[in-house]
Amino acid sequence: MAAQTFLLPDLGEGLTEAVIVRWLVSVGDTIEIDQAIAEVETAKSIVELPSPFAGTVLALHGEEGEAVATGSPVLEVGAEGDAAATLEAPATESQPSERVEIEAYRAEERAGSGSGNVLIGYGTGSVAAKGRRQRKAVAREDARPPVVEAAGPVAPESAEERRGPVAVRSPIVRRLAKELGVDPRRIPATGSDGAVTRTDVLKAAEAAGAANAASGMVHSAAPSGDEVSGLHGLRLSTVERLSPLRKAVSAKMSRSRSEIPEATVWVDVDFTELWRLRPQMAADGERPPSVTTLVARFVLLALQEYPMLASRLSEDGSELMSFDGINLGIAVDSERGLSVPVLPRASELSIAELDTALRELSAEARTGRLAPARLTGSTFTFNNYGGFGVDGSAAVINHPEVAILGMGRVIERPWVVGGEIVARRIAQLSLAFDHRVCDGGYAAGFLRSLVDKIEHPLRVYSRL
Repeated sequence: MAAQTFLLPDLGEGLTEAVIVRWLVSVGDTIEIDQAIAEVETAKSIVELPSPFAGTVLALHGEEGEAVATGSPVLEVGAEGDAAATLEAPATESQPSERVEIEAYRAEERAGSGSGNVLIGYGTGSVAAKGRRQRKAVAREDARPPVVEAAGPVAPESAEERRGPVAVRSPIVRRLAKELGVDPRRIPATGSDGAVTRTDVLKAAEAAGAANAASGMVHSAAPSGDEVSGLHGLRLSTVERLSPLRKAVSAKMSRSRSEIPEATVWVDVDFTELWRLRPQMAADGERPPSVTTLVARFVLLALQEYPMLASRLSEDGSELMSFDGINLGIAVDSERGLSVPVLPRASELSIAELDTALRELSAEARTGRLAPARLTGSTFTFNNYGGFGVDGSAAVINHPEVAILGMGRVIERPWVVGGEIVARRIAQLSLAFDHRVCDGGYAAGFLRSLVDKIEHPLRVYSRL
């Protein structure tokens, strides 16, 4: 059976790449269709990647922690026994053999061998190879020689590079050395033909990195002139690539700030009565709903009175789209960073159902393993940042929504009640809204309705 190449599919909503978190298989393993081969991190979550092929793993393309572009090879699968032949093949780094492998790789890409575009559980589709960004496809050390695609034209070998007893015959190895900041003329060659190999370059780069770490100077690549001279006397310490999630957050927040004329209103709210009644809102032996759940429920009730804040604008901003319910987004912080999992049709849930759903959704979101479909489609977002010990924030609207509510910590403060200063539990609510959709009076009306429900919970208890 000819080798089949699994190409990374689109993991949801046009994501362009994924980072390999952990390989679940090794070269030589026998796998079945739909067997998980790796954990990958996208801009939305960490998911398991199932194989559309069965057979023996011949090669793994990409190291753990490396980004793989959509449409690029992930692994190769062949018939049982193919792996042994691959492992016995001589590994050379000479330029002719690498060119043959690269041409074979390109031919395989053009042919679209294997389904390769199917991710079980995420639907099917095809990804065109034309114009695709190519990345290095790195096989593990116990696999066959790696197939490496150069990111662009390789500069011809200079006279200086040709000097010396050590030969660097492969332009790909030379490019790798340049990217890692290693002088190939100073690397001991171990190739059978006296050439510097890719392994030689990687070992030299690793040794250089260890030396830099020992001296307190860690660089992700060769330092530029500006980095060496420093920033007003400060030397560059580290350069860290943004994670897919961080890049997605950056793009979304930038778009929100650039496209939405945002305004903010805020108010301090007396939570004392709600705080007192909350323990009584649970049946015997059950825990009461959380403060986040109660406020979320009041938010859903207030949005029914002010539905424009749970609408969306069309792409050209000429139409306002309203919906027959509310999909509530809940901002959750995790080790991966901020995510906004969504409760579909949250306005139809009772307080008990909402509390259970929010606890389960938040716990799952903190693992970073929610399916991408559960992180999209919200029409209004609630962010309880009081858990961070802060009182207020200028929240950024979760584009393409038109409003977001933030809540600070609930703490005791001096408050005037009946002409006397007493201790009350107070928190600040902040509403950021799209001024194209409504004016301040409408936004303030929503906020006052929400405040009334929080400060007088018995008035709406029957609707919880």
